[in-house]
Amino acid sequence: MTFERVIAIFGTMGENTVFVASDDEKIHVTSFGRENFNSNKFLIFVHGFKGFKDWGFNPYLGKYFADQGYFVITFNFSHNGVAENTSEFNELDKFAKNTFSREVRELKEIISALKNNFFGEVNNPEIGLIGHSRGGAVALLTASQVEGIKAVATWASIAKLDRYSERQKKEWKDQGYFEVLNNRTQQMMRLNVELLNDIEAHKDDLLNMQKNVSGLNKSLLLVHGDQDLGVPVDEAHQLYDWADKERTELLIINKTGHTFDCKHPFEGSNEKFDKVLQTTNQFFKNCLK
Repeated sequence: MTFERVIAIFGTMGENTVFVASDDEKIHVTSFGRENFNSNKFLIFVHGFKGFKDWGFNPYLGKYFADQGYFVITFNFSHNGVAENTSEFNELDKFAKNTFSREVRELKEIISALKNNFFGEVNNPEIGLIGHSRGGAVALLTASQVEGIKAVATWASIAKLDRYSERQKKEWKDQGYFEVLNNRTQQMMRLNVELLNDIEAHKDDLLNMQKNVSGLNKSLLLVHGDQDLGVPVDEAHQLYDWADKERTELLIINKTGHTFDCKHPFEGSNEKFDKVLQTTNQFFKNCLK
């Protein structure tokens, strides 16, 4: 892969960086905590479905963990539908072509970029992953397949990639796409059949959640709201059942949903999200020495 480095000030803490992945797609990154780089403690945040690095609480968490002493990397998957450093879904053609395998590969390349000094010279970096919703699954799959990840924290993670009925899948294959509504923007967003084909083609290996989580062999924190309507809390319990209990913590937060009472545009933190951040921070303090 080749890298194109473009730095600009983001707020008071961040740097905007672009690198070109192995298929020549640009991945836009905002990192926080440059002053912590030599601490050798790194966190990479993985956004979820219909998410992006500048959504809601994501810049806030970047600054929060930077204040705790980490160098934090947030980024947009190349096919998340958001171009450049915006908050609008203006690349729906790319969104339609996205797959889980692409996201796992791109996260692997970001990890490789960090290890190979793209963000600065490192020596045996201590790396943790945080993933929200679908990003939690991508973080778990990736961490089980690459070396050098010390710990993973998931927030409201999905436990199953195939979330569709047989009728939906038949219609999807017949017409070549499936449509989902973005409630926030009221956009109807297409998913091409490549996503379904990807899930089915790799359900026994690279995208098998049970296999990858049970073989993770890394410290794991699972955080979920008990009133999550997007990803039922049962999926957190499923992940916990598959995981190594000696290395896994499960936190269910009462009376909160998929984004822990946070919105986009971000209106500030709250008691529930503060608990998510504090628990996650303590988890990584214990794991990244």
